[in-house]
Amino acid sequence: MEIENSTVVKEFILLGLTQSRNIQLLVFMLILIFYLIILPGNFLIILTIRLDPGLTAPLYFFLGNLAFLDASYSFIVAPRMLVDFLSEKKVISYRNCIAQLFFLHFLGGGEGLLLVVMAFDRYIAICRPLHYSTVMNPRACYALLLALWLGGFVHSIIQVALILRLPFCGPNQLDNFFCDVPQVIKLACTDTFVVELLMVFNSGLMTLLCFLGLLSSYAVILCRVRGSSSEGKNKAMSTCTTHIIVIFLMFGPSIFIYTRPFRAFPADKVVSLFHTVIFPLLNPMIYTLRNQEVKASMRRLFNQLLA
Repeated sequence: MEIENSTVVKEFILLGLTQSRNIQLLVFMLILIFYLIILPGNFLIILTIRLDPGLTAPLYFFLGNLAFLDASYSFIVAPRMLVDFLSEKKVISYRNCIAQLFFLHFLGGGEGLLLVVMAFDRYIAICRPLHYSTVMNPRACYALLLALWLGGFVHSIIQVALILRLPFCGPNQLDNFFCDVPQVIKLACTDTFVVELLMVFNSGLMTLLCFLGLLSSYAVILCRVRGSSSEGKNKAMSTCTTHIIVIFLMFGPSIFIYTRPFRAFPADKVVSLFHTVIFPLLNPMIYTLRNQEVKASMRRLFNQLLA
């Protein structure tokens, strides 16, 4: 009842990624091919980590959860976007828009916190190796996993609660290919300055602080690794470098979108496309391609399936 009483707008019209039909068909084919190739790879990563008894370390436990989060995240926007590319009228109901926004920030917030947890795991493994098995025991790993899911939920429910308080009584054209805070908030029939500040604080500031904290922690880890002469130095350097690449892919677009006032920029839609569709599917693959143990395990599993 609260949703119905706060707005007379029942649906939003999505203007899409571009108005050019030729470009739409080209992007449709590219995204579909990419989606069909990379998405099964993410599920193969999850299956490999679950079935291989040699991949029980916390690093692989969190990598499997990253693959699951990213695969789930890609389902929020990509399938509907592909359908809309073939539709003349791109419409999403008000309730479905709110649901899409909720899950987008729920899984996105959870993934950001997961990267923080993975950085903590690497810090303990490299800088406090004697305490690693005690600190990162299975119970602690599940507790951290629960905490990041709860953190993502709290972050998202705040976004949705602020949106639901806004009245929508007039324009209903969203200048994007999915529902997100910056575009939805512009259509409210009231002054949204305070709400925008709260949104920037909840999404933008949290994203920026996590990003700077992660970079600082990996800087400490890399300095510790460079000064070490242990046999695992190259492996640790490779793992940390991979984590840093994923951090830039994850947080770069988020900082661009959420840490500024909600004004439209020409690059917004392209950045959103990579942020919601391309990068989530690539992140686990980047980890896997630089991890010899996971690659070897995937080859064994693949050979067993073909045998």
